[in-house]
Amino acid sequence: MTNSITVVDYFLPGEEITDIKSKERQTIIGPGLQRDKNKPNSLVVTQAGRLHFRAPNTYWIENRKTRYVPKRGDLVVGIITKKSGDVLKVDIGSAELANLSTLAFEGATKKMKPEVEIGDIVYAKLLNAYKDMEPELVCVDQYYKAGPLGVLTNDGFLINVNLKLVYFLLNVSNPLLGTLTKKFPYEIVIGLNGKVWMKANKAKDILTMCRVFEASENHSEKSISDTCRGQK
Repeated sequence: MTNSITVVDYFLPGEEITDIKSKERQTIIGPGLQRDKNKPNSLVVTQAGRLHFRAPNTYWIENRKTRYVPKRGDLVVGIITKKSGDVLKVDIGSAELANLSTLAFEGATKKMKPEVEIGDIVYAKLLNAYKDMEPELVCVDQYYKAGPLGVLTNDGFLINVNLKLVYFLLNVSNPLLGTLTKKFPYEIVIGLNGKVWMKANKAKDILTMCRVFEASENHSEKSISDTCRGQK
């Protein structure tokens, strides 16, 4: 199957999508969609935009909104903007700041809290994301282990990219990140909210990554892939 994106049609909030192509595995849904509990093979549109599909099983709504809409289970990158008792306020690019408890870190207790400061960048998971409530984050998995989650080092660099590029970068079959790896070593954390944290040994390598991502936002996935495969 091809990994190219198919633009299906324009949908409005509340409309139902029943023509789900992915039969062999569980459907992966992105921004603008939610599952219909009463109809396992249907999706409900939550924000206006064009429905996009990537074979074999990924659907999302893309529109001109620049603000991220939180969804439970999303892995996001955010900036701590305020500390209030045991609660940290985190900017994840949504309409409301997200809450992150100081107890939502591996090994944290009332007496032993993580060393977190305003301005720190965290990689976290959305535990709750309801319409009329502030989003809630955690930096542990279901087994209370941090894994890749937690405070990112302050020697990295943070940029914002559009959600289309985020899904392209997270697609294991895309050659872009692999091509960069052949050029120089780096670390990267990609948030589903469009925030990307990067770290490299040289400032010029970070600049290269920024330019590559900026250029990628204005090109099709096919042209990006073709260019990468042409690199030695």
